[in-house]
Amino acid sequence: MLNTSEPTPSELKTPEALITALRRQPVLVVLRAEQPLALRPALARLDGLGVRHVEIAWSPHHSNWSAQCRQLAAEFPALCIGAASVCSIAALQAVADAGLSFAVSPVLQPALLRHAAQLGLTLVPGVFSPSEVSAAMALGCAMVKLFPATSLGPSYWRRLAGPLGPLPFCIAAGGLGPADLPVWLASGVDAVALGGELSDGSAWTALGSWIASQAR
Repeated sequence: MLNTSEPTPSELKTPEALITALRRQPVLVVLRAEQPLALRPALARLDGLGVRHVEIAWSPHHSNWSAQCRQLAAEFPALCIGAASVCSIAALQAVADAGLSFAVSPVLQPALLRHAAQLGLTLVPGVFSPSEVSAAMALGCAMVKLFPATSLGPSYWRRLAGPLGPLPFCIAAGGLGPADLPVWLASGVDAVALGGELSDGSAWTALGSWIASQAR
């Protein structure tokens, strides 16, 4: 169960609230399935481990994506569920229709950021180069997703602070597994997103051990 001093998932609708929650537990898990309801077992397992932030990848090929995500959010009220791979206005609208807490994109598109603001939805854009980081900062983004992080290395983000100044809250994503959490967090990023690397039992065990270590 959530600590009563923590905000509920429904309250994590602003970048500031999401940042505060991720500072408490700086990990997100990205799940993918053609039908979101197929993710029930994984969500139950994550809930049991104490993971609190989950992204469900947007699927344009499933007409009931929003309804199924809304159902999952109701079934797992302790989880803060957002959407991953959001690259279009249609995807943003689907996220809003699902009532999810936030959306994450692999790209930086001003039009998407404007539409997300109109919907009252937190959108975390993707960045890679210093130019994209600078552009995101100029657009007022409080949070960014560094993607694909493994192509850049854990020291990359900290090196940008010198030329660019104070950086936004950074979620490193792309090719990272539970074993990468300590190194990347110690190297300067603020949170880490885990995805396909949770494909075997040892990775789940490592994630559970890390979550337990953070609770001590």
